[in-house]
Amino acid sequence: MTILKYALLLSVSGLLMGYAMQGQPLSDIGARMKEADYSWLAITMVLSALGYFSRAYRWKMQITPTGHTPSYWDVYHAMMVGYLANLVLPRMGEVIRCSVLQRTSKVPVQVALGTVVTERVIDVLVLLGLLGTTLLLDFNRFWIFVTDKILAGRLDTLERNRTPLLIAGVIILLLLAGLAYTLFRNLERLRQNALFNKVVLLIKGVLSGVFSVLKMENKWLFLLHTFFTWAVYYLMDYLAFFCFPATYDLGMRAGLAVLTFGAFGMAAPVAGGIGPFHVMVQGILLAYGVSKEAGITYALVVHGSQTLLVVLMGGISFVASMIKSGKVARRIVPAPVLTVAADVD
Repeated sequence: MTILKYALLLSVSGLLMGYAMQGQPLSDIGARMKEADYSWLAITMVLSALGYFSRAYRWKMQITPTGHTPSYWDVYHAMMVGYLANLVLPRMGEVIRCSVLQRTSKVPVQVALGTVVTERVIDVLVLLGLLGTTLLLDFNRFWIFVTDKILAGRLDTLERNRTPLLIAGVIILLLLAGLAYTLFRNLERLRQNALFNKVVLLIKGVLSGVFSVLKMENKWLFLLHTFFTWAVYYLMDYLAFFCFPATYDLGMRAGLAVLTFGAFGMAAPVAGGIGPFHVMVQGILLAYGVSKEAGITYALVVHGSQTLLVVLMGGISFVASMIKSGKVARRIVPAPVLTVAADVD
């Protein structure tokens, strides 16, 4: 079942990449890549590395109030191994980095996972704020692009066929209400189930990690690292405009739009955001007057450089974590006692 799921996600990723590159000769994309000024790309990679260091420190700040004190480098290496895993196993990186931290620093997986959930909630709130800002700054541009280029007459069709959508919505609400009622009626029986109790214990551990952010001593520093991380993401996308002649003149609003919609693409449950990221960025750049060929070139180069950086940094962290977890295991497991049998005359 797991293999089938990942095969399906890989197929979706491939289809989206095919859609983004449809009708665009590879020779043209290669020619545009040769025109790029990669000195700007080098700057974005340095900024990205700084963003990872900052993000790891922010995660450590979340873990400390739970009563566990892993070292900064253990936290950083676990985080980067998780990002590396996300390139292969969509959305499994969050669990894997918690597992790595448990092996290197003995932080319970459920507690670390709770802090990751909090981190994701904060990032979603920031992303929604960026989406609102982006739409307010360039609402007319996006509205014209969506109605003229994407929907192109489909609005009238949707208006005439609202009944099936309403019926589907009512059915979903009824199913959810029935599920909630069934769980409530069988709550006492569930409490006697070993698996249910394990799930409850896991949820309690996760909540402990989630609420750890409320126990921080220096919340302003946490907010500063959050701001710095997203500022780095923005600069990475904006400075990359200067790599290509077609995007050189784009302004800061376009950079904000690429950051926002590119982040939604990266959040899609496919390996490394491959496909959704490229379609989203290409579409946003198209709204700003950049051709599809130039847009996909920008997306390929930016995504490729960041993927390469994760592979390099994550690979180093993987080796470091394996070495550390091996040392921890040797300290915990007692050495075997050698017994020498005495000869009996």
